[in-house]
Amino acid sequence: MNKDVLEGKWKQIRGEARSWWGKLTDDDLDRAAGKIDVLAGVLQERYGYSREHAVEEIEKRVTEFEAGLKNKNAPAPGK
Repeated sequence: MNKDVLEGKWKQIRGEARSWWGKLTDDDLDRAAGKIDVLAGVLQERYGYSREHAVEEIEKRVTEFEAGLKNKNAPAPGK
Protein backbone atom coordinates (compact mmCIF):
# COMPACT_ATOMS: atom_id res chain seq x y z
CA MET A 1 0.00 0.00 0.00
CA ASN A 2 1.19 3.46 -0.81
CA LYS A 3 1.28 5.82 2.17
CA ASP A 4 0.06 8.55 -0.17
CA VAL A 5 -3.18 6.63 -0.75
CA LEU A 6 -3.96 6.65 2.96
CA GLU A 7 -3.15 10.34 3.28
CA GLY A 8 -4.92 11.29 0.05
CA LYS A 9 -8.13 9.45 0.84
CA TRP A 10 -8.04 10.02 4.59
CA LYS A 11 -11.29 11.97 4.73
CA GLN A 12 -13.11 9.07 3.09
CA ILE A 13 -11.25 6.37 4.97
CA ARG A 14 -11.63 8.15 8.33
CA GLY A 15 -15.36 7.45 8.43
CA GLU A 16 -14.80 3.79 7.65
CA ALA A 17 -12.03 3.51 10.23
CA ARG A 18 -14.54 3.99 13.05
CA SER A 19 -16.47 0.93 11.86
CA TRP A 20 -13.28 -1.08 11.31
CA TRP A 21 -11.81 -0.23 14.70
CA GLY A 22 -14.60 0.71 17.09
CA LYS A 23 -12.24 1.45 19.96
CA LEU A 24 -10.76 4.44 18.14
CA THR A 25 -12.01 7.84 19.21
CA ASP A 26 -12.38 10.97 17.10
CA ASP A 27 -9.29 12.29 18.86
CA ASP A 28 -7.37 9.16 17.82
CA LEU A 29 -8.42 9.64 14.21
CA ASP A 30 -7.61 13.36 14.31
CA ARG A 31 -4.18 12.51 15.68
CA ALA A 32 -3.57 9.90 12.95
CA ALA A 33 -4.56 12.35 10.18
CA GLY A 34 -3.83 9.75 7.49
CA LYS A 35 -0.31 8.98 8.66
CA ILE A 36 0.24 5.21 8.67
CA ASP A 37 2.88 5.32 11.41
CA VAL A 38 0.65 7.31 13.75
CA LEU A 39 -2.41 5.17 13.00
CA ALA A 40 -0.38 2.01 13.63
CA GLY A 41 0.70 3.43 16.99
CA VAL A 42 -2.89 4.20 17.92
CA LEU A 43 -3.96 0.66 17.00
CA GLN A 44 -1.13 -0.68 19.15
CA GLU A 45 -2.37 1.38 22.09
CA ARG A 46 -6.06 0.54 21.73
CA TYR A 47 -5.86 -3.08 20.62
CA GLY A 48 -2.46 -4.27 21.86
CA TYR A 49 -1.40 -5.13 18.30
CA SER A 50 2.27 -5.56 17.46
CA ARG A 51 3.62 -2.88 15.12
CA GLU A 52 3.72 -5.39 12.27
CA HIS A 53 0.14 -6.55 12.87
CA ALA A 54 -1.12 -2.96 13.04
CA VAL A 55 0.51 -2.06 9.71
CA GLU A 56 -0.80 -5.26 8.09
CA GLU A 57 -4.30 -4.48 9.36
CA ILE A 58 -4.17 -0.94 7.96
CA GLU A 59 -2.88 -2.15 4.60
CA LYS A 60 -5.57 -4.82 4.39
CA ARG A 61 -8.38 -2.39 5.19
CA VAL A 62 -7.15 0.33 2.82
CA THR A 63 -6.70 -2.20 0.01
CA GLU A 64 -10.28 -3.46 0.56
CA PHE A 65 -11.52 0.13 0.67
CA GLU A 66 -9.83 0.97 -2.63
CA ALA A 67 -11.17 -2.19 -4.27
CA GLY A 68 -14.65 -1.18 -3.16
CA LEU A 69 -14.23 2.26 -4.72
CA LYS A 70 -13.05 0.74 -7.99
CA ASN A 71 -16.03 -1.62 -8.05
CA LYS A 72 -18.44 1.28 -7.52
CA ASN A 73 -16.90 3.20 -10.41
CA ALA A 74 -16.71 0.23 -12.81
CA PRO A 75 -19.35 0.09 -15.53
CA ALA A 76 -22.05 -2.50 -15.10
CA PRO A 77 -21.47 -5.73 -17.06
CA GLY A 78 -22.79 -5.54 -20.61
CA LYS A 79 -22.63 -1.74 -20.78
